[in-house]
Amino acid sequence: MTSIILLSVFGIVNLFVGFLKSKRILLPLALLFLLTVFAVNLFSWNDTQSYFNNMLTIDNYAVAFTGIMTLTTLLLIPFSQRYVEEKDSNLAEYYSLLLFSLVGAIMMVSYENMIMLFVGIEILSIAMYVLAGSNKKSLRSNEAALKYFLMGAFFTGILLFGIVLIYGATGTFNVTEIGAAQIATDGVMSAMFVLGLLMVVIGISFKISAAPFHFWTPDVYEGAPTFFTAFMSTVVKTAGVAAFYKLMAAAFAASYVTWFPTLIAITVLTLVVGNVGAVIQTSAKRMLAYSSISHAGYLLMSLIAFNEKSDSSIFFYSLAYSTATIAAFGVMKMVAAQRGSEKYDAFSGLGRTNPLLAFAMTVSMCSLAGIPLTAGFFAKFFVFSAVLQDASLMWLIVIAVILAAVGIYYYFRVVIAMYMQPAGNYERIQVGSFASFTLIFITVLTILLGIAPALVSDIL
Repeated sequence: MTSIILLSVFGIVNLFVGFLKSKRILLPLALLFLLTVFAVNLFSWNDTQSYFNNMLTIDNYAVAFTGIMTLTTLLLIPFSQRYVEEKDSNLAEYYSLLLFSLVGAIMMVSYENMIMLFVGIEILSIAMYVLAGSNKKSLRSNEAALKYFLMGAFFTGILLFGIVLIYGATGTFNVTEIGAAQIATDGVMSAMFVLGLLMVVIGISFKISAAPFHFWTPDVYEGAPTFFTAFMSTVVKTAGVAAFYKLMAAAFAASYVTWFPTLIAITVLTLVVGNVGAVIQTSAKRMLAYSSISHAGYLLMSLIAFNEKSDSSIFFYSLAYSTATIAAFGVMKMVAAQRGSEKYDAFSGLGRTNPLLAFAMTVSMCSLAGIPLTAGFFAKFFVFSAVLQDASLMWLIVIAVILAAVGIYYYFRVVIAMYMQPAGNYERIQVGSFASFTLIFITVLTILLGIAPALVSDIL
């Protein structure tokens, strides 16, 4: 709860600081705010507290995922240096919206009541609608914001309708009481409840870019400014998957046989669409959008497993995926800004002109592909281990492994361009000190977790 209060206060303070003539204080101030929240959040470990008549509970699960999301945002902020240099008049608003959206994300992993889940989703989503269209002079950005808003509003209605139907069938919004209502009837629920459950699954699947509710993702990710695309593909996805698992584990565990067929179909479709869609892209940014869809599929595999390893595998995968994705989008943002393109060719010769950027990008691509000695390898290993607890799901592992091999192809297209193609007329890319330090930190963290995953894998 302290994290939510601090982020809300810091967001308001940041808006007032934005009235200063110089914008240079905003970036270090945002970093200080996030460092404070990250540190304060750790003090809530093993100190479970409930608030608002048990509508919100800060437990170890909430603290762990709040830590990931805060760290991810902290690592993302240094890549906004260009906004500072260009003296963007809206910089304070950008940072404040990120802080406010983080409030919604924390609520999504801390809720005990479905109304609180809905409020968290809306706080996060509304900020994202604004940030997706923040580049008002770009037609792509305007299109992205409009698509995201219209489709987001539509699926929000589906989610809310589902919540109402579940309330009508059980008489409560509390997730624990909803679970108890199913146990009391041995998991046999009314058609109203089943329809409500299906609509909730569809609503949340949209938020995490799961197929077939993913159609907005490539266009929105490509059209939105890269800095905010990185936030959407990491923090928003982490919050969505963590909230999804918490909901299924607390409220719908007794109805596992009801939602399992639907969710496993969504998972397989997400894996196929994400990986196959990424193969045919010519834009690295659009490839990362489809990559984000595929990783939603791997995260959903942990939910499908639905055992004691699920929460820890989701935690580690979210951490590994988020850090690698921040590095990938960070490098791509600098390349696109100075070379004027987001296509694979823009990375040509980067290994010679900017060895640091090329190495950081290579490590992130290897991690996203699941190559050994990176965090991504153990992320997939832990997910597959959780699924293998049920021998009947071996076929799902086979599909996931085949599609992971497909992923190596499109991730390494970037690596090949950086090291095996000439730089041509491209010059050395200027990299700020904040961004350089962040890339080094992420690269070291990715390799460290690929060598010693036990450092964080047993937290939950």
